[in-house]
Amino acid sequence: MPQLEVDGAALTYDDEGPRDGDGVPLVFVHGWTADRHRWDHQVAHFAEKRRVIRLDLRGHGESSGAGVRTIAELAKDVLALLDHLEVERFVLIGHSMGGMISQTIALSHPERVERMVLVDSISRMTYSRGRGLLMGVSTLVPFKLFVAANIQRAFAPGYPREKVRECVRASAGTPREVVMTLYGAMRAFDVLDRVGEIRTPVLLIHGYHDIQLPVKQMLRMAMAYPDAVVRIIDAGHELPLEKPAELTAAVDSFVTAHA
Repeated sequence: MPQLEVDGAALTYDDEGPRDGDGVPLVFVHGWTADRHRWDHQVAHFAEKRRVIRLDLRGHGESSGAGVRTIAELAKDVLALLDHLEVERFVLIGHSMGGMISQTIALSHPERVERMVLVDSISRMTYSRGRGLLMGVSTLVPFKLFVAANIQRAFAPGYPREKVRECVRASAGTPREVVMTLYGAMRAFDVLDRVGEIRTPVLLIHGYHDIQLPVKQMLRMAMAYPDAVVRIIDAGHELPLEKPAELTAAVDSFVTAHA
């Protein structure tokens, strides 16, 4: 797989599909403790007709590197890759933390983002005092237990247990420093008061049973966007794994409608 050296990290990425395909390239950004293969279903579909780019974020999957402290620093990595590939304008599709990265890019470089899809993502984490205390305490338990607790609750009831266990194992392979630092970065992320500046069309697609980043928080974000379409799917937080075909169809419809 090709790699790009960026500030002490080797970023692994895929660049697929025809360069002269339909529309600008699609850029897929995965979430916390995941990797670029979260998007396998979508990439297989879209790469037949247009250029598709995805990467393993710093410290995730097959990319090396650590030391990243903020969502903005991850956004710089994504932009560095796109500059390297000479991609000036693109569509961003981000899941969870990847949606936070996407919003950061849309705010800092609005002229480059043609449109954006946020999958199970929000602009600000809000929770009760009790929930906040519970989240803080959760960081004190053994690392594998912390990861397992967070990943298991990401899926809607009824999702196959073996597939959940596979996801837990993969997530636990992410370096502890990366996992814990970015957990804090997500809790600190807050652009809700700025999303009104994002004028590009946005699709907000969310799992109804998402308890990681609840639907009501996404709807609060949707109210702040000038041009947003909302789609709710019967799934949990891991839409790319739980309902890949429905997610692909929703993204395809949105991208085609705004082409």
